Amino acid sequence: MSGHAFFEAIGVAFEFAGVLAMALGFIVAVVISLVAWRRHRSGTVAFRTLRETFGGVILLGLEILVAADLVKTVTSSPTLTDAVVLGIIVLIRTILSFSLQVEIDGVAPWKRALVTGPQVLAQAARRAGEPPATS
Repeated sequence: MSGHAFFEAIGVAFEFAGVLAMALGFIVAVVISLVAWRRHRSGTVAFRTLRETFGGVILLGLEILVAADLVKTVTSSPTLTDAVVLGIIVLIRTILSFSLQVEIDGVAPWKRALVTGPQVLAQAARRAGEPPATS
């Protein structure tokens, strides 16, 4: 296997991993939100849990897809057109990641210290497992 074919296969593997992460993550997010709904009997809690967990999953998927794009730079021909197209794709995915992170957290990233995708998912799962608040 030549170097070009190897890196092309790695790029495809990253793309597959990104899509798989989003697909499986959606299923996990739905299960977590159903658990939250069952425990709290609140559509609001279930929706917030689904939104936060799936948002974190989409962020992970976008980051993996950006990595796939970076690997593709090794396999693509070094033309200006290819570089511009790749740059635009990475820029769009980065903007999507940034705006999704702001949407999930409710604040700009530089105003919220030490918040990562796994921490958001863990917090949402923890909230889903908490017993319902008594009134």
